[in-house]
Amino acid sequence: MSGGIAYVLDRKHELYLKMNKDMAELTEVTEKYDIQELWDILTDFARETGSKGAQDILAHFEELLPYFKKIIPYDYKRMLSAVSHFEESGLTREAAELEAFKSIYA
Repeated sequence: MSGGIAYVLDRKHELYLKMNKDMAELTEVTEKYDIQELWDILTDFARETGSKGAQDILAHFEELLPYFKKIIPYDYKRMLSAVSHFEESGLTREAAELEAFKSIYA
C-alpha cells in the first residue's frame, strides 16, 4: 500500500499478524462513513466487473462487515487530519491540502 485507505476482508482474523504495524493502523470498520464507503466501493466494483465475489459480499454485507478491517498509513491519517483542520478554518479543499502539506513536511 502506497497511500490511501484499504478495506480488507479478514475472515481468519490474521491480518494484524501479517502487516507492518509501524507504518499503518488497522481498525474495525464501524464508522458510518467507512461502512458507506466500503459499500460504495463494492457496489462499483460489482457493477464494473460483474464480480461474483463482490456480489456475494454485498448479499451478505451485514454478516461479513465484522470481518472487514480498515488500514490507513499513519502519514496519510495525519495529512487528512491537517487538511480537515485547514478546511475548518475556511480554506478551500485545494488550499487546505497545500497548507497541510507545508505544515507537515516543511
